[in-house]
Amino acid sequence: MSSDDFDNPTVTALRTDLALALRAAAHHGLGEGVCNHFSVEVPDGSGRFLLNPRGLLWSEVQADDVVLIDAHGERLAGRHAVEPTAMFIHAAIHRLCGHRVVLHSHMPYATALALTTDGALDTCLSQNAMRYHGRVAVDHRYNGLALDAAEGERIADAMQGADVAFLANHGVVVCGARIDHAYDDLYYLERACMAQVLAQSSGRPLRSADPALAARVCAQTLGERLQSELFFEALRRQL
Repeated sequence: MSSDDFDNPTVTALRTDLALALRAAAHHGLGEGVCNHFSVEVPDGSGRFLLNPRGLLWSEVQADDVVLIDAHGERLAGRHAVEPTAMFIHAAIHRLCGHRVVLHSHMPYATALALTTDGALDTCLSQNAMRYHGRVAVDHRYNGLALDAAEGERIADAMQGADVAFLANHGVVVCGARIDHAYDDLYYLERACMAQVLAQSSGRPLRSADPALAARVCAQTLGERLQSELFFEALRRQL
């Protein structure tokens, strides 16, 4: 991709939105040092994707910091280096799962549930949790840092195309077709996990809803995404 292509209006808009999602995640306490990554495919069928660079806090990432990666995880454009685990995890999920947006985070409450024997959120427990009913996969095998293509592909295979994956002893992945929708899912996933962890910490019995009701609430939430888009635009005004 030439520098002109990297700066074309479509790619520039994606870089801007990806940077906004990263700053929003920092604002909401979903980041961890200079680790974890967000990515979005360039919509030209090439398999290339945009990714945040190595060494920058999410709170400081701007559109000009975002880099372009090919389907094999090699950097094509951008002024910064890329962290190896990001290349292997994101390249594999984009390629094998067909997700356009991939958000990987070690956000605290979701990661806390990934450390339990259940390994994930109870999607029948809270209204926020119900939006993920039938959308969650659990990778129960922790295999160390993803420092090669094989481990990235193993994680992608364990996701089985799901929108949300809890990675045992590790963190979560949230995927979607649009950055604003995926970020909304990431944010509310952490809120749902926080509510579950707090409820469990009370030591009192938990009240789960009927799975059929949870499925209906999920359909209601995903059937009207204007709220997700308005949230992202509000974040754009604030950040």
